[in-house]
Amino acid sequence: MKPQFELIATDANCNARAGSFSTVHGCIETPIFMPVGTSATVKAVHQTELKDAVKAQIILGNTYHLYLRPGTEIIEKAGGLHRFMNWNKPLLTDSGGYQVFSLSANRKIKEEGVVFSSHIDGSKHLFTPERVVDIQRSLGSDIMMALDECPPYPSERNYVRRSMNITHRWLESGINHFEKTNPLYGHHQCYVPISQGSVYEDLRIESIQAITRYPNPIYAIGGLSVGEPEEELNRLVSICCQHMPVLSARYLMGVGTPQNLLNSIERGIDFFDCVLPTRNARHGIIYTTQGIIHIRNLKWKDDFSPLDEKLDLTTSQQHSKSYLRHLIMSNEILGAQLASLQNLRFYLWLMEEARKQILNNNFKLWKDQMLPVISARR
Repeated sequence: MKPQFELIATDANCNARAGSFSTVHGCIETPIFMPVGTSATVKAVHQTELKDAVKAQIILGNTYHLYLRPGTEIIEKAGGLHRFMNWNKPLLTDSGGYQVFSLSANRKIKEEGVVFSSHIDGSKHLFTPERVVDIQRSLGSDIMMALDECPPYPSERNYVRRSMNITHRWLESGINHFEKTNPLYGHHQCYVPISQGSVYEDLRIESIQAITRYPNPIYAIGGLSVGEPEEELNRLVSICCQHMPVLSARYLMGVGTPQNLLNSIERGIDFFDCVLPTRNARHGIIYTTQGIIHIRNLKWKDDFSPLDEKLDLTTSQQHSKSYLRHLIMSNEILGAQLASLQNLRFYLWLMEEARKQILNNNFKLWKDQMLPVISARR
């Protein structure tokens, strides 16, 4: 089975969509949030918990990190990333392009690709579009991303254009190589183009026109949520969705807060990923159905009410705010586990509720009522 997207419904009152993305490892109901498992693990959460408690449908791994450690040889010997980490649902792997952005002190961009200095031991590595395809063939992810450059914000227009053009050339090289190679583990993969263009509307449109010349069940929007104001993010998401194919899925990379997700769904986005729920969990920032809790605050010290009694997560109903605060303040590992489970389940619950509302043509009204509640600082 080749990965494919089916658009099931569009809300009558906005551009929010409900769809289904099929892979050999399972069907993903959209809109969807993908927990980030950079190094073949979602931090502090076991795979069984991801499936049964969080109800994750797909998770994300990172080509750059997995290439460096444990390396493609080990993952190939294991039979691919699914088997290596014992995850039988869909997987998406990022190309390493974001590391071009986030590890800017350790890389050099060339026409043929990117030279990295490993953050582990300083060794030099060249990532070409072709090499990135080969690595992701070794990983065996269902959805594999093209190599791109993510310009920082703000960036001068001339720089953004040069960066965008090299991303497009890398895409052509990557697609040519993808079509000449075969999957290693008996299942189809799809190779996803990424649009760039920073905050320049005409460049965004030009980039989308360039990448959609290649028929694909999913296209990605990169280079946002890197420091631009929220109103710019919303404006550009609207512009991108207006110019992307209706019958392909749309993936907004690296976004973001619950508010970002709902606002982007309203504009037509289907896929999301972000480290925010797990990273913030480890720092004691808890997303709940009743608002955002800073669990380190003294007010929670003797609050013995459940962490989130309205969420369908057993651990959040069994354990109190006081107990979680104690664990986080004591740097106990269980604190990171419970907080991460809460935040991830909240994100997936939010996607499930959004889908229900879209199917009922009620998303816009529901979103407007939901946002003040879940964004409130408690």
